Amino acid sequence: MAFADNLKAMPGVSHLCALNLIDAADSTVATIENKPGQAGSLVVYNHLAQLYGAITPEAAKKGLELYAEHTEDARTNPGKHPNIDRLIGLMERGETLRVKQVFAV
Repeated sequence: MAFADNLKAMPGVSHLCALNLIDAADSTVATIENKPGQAGSLVVYNHLAQLYGAITPEAAKKGLELYAEHTEDARTNPGKHPNIDRLIGLMERGETLRVKQVFAV
């Protein structure tokens, strides 16, 4: 399925304003906000966190499937899709990121 179709099948994120991604050293390494250009990634990362409890290498693999056509574009153009690049890196390094939801008020 295409990325847009995959997004429709995942839970909504209107209750979130962001997700913080936290490494093993307890440092926030990235924030994905609920704004144009990042909202799709917020949906994907939130879904992965719900399924796997964190962004594990296994979750990252699933995430690359969910990004569909954008994954190949990211592999061909490193830096163009940083949220996909992050998943590729987590898989390659065998690392895990914890996810902290930031709720909208």
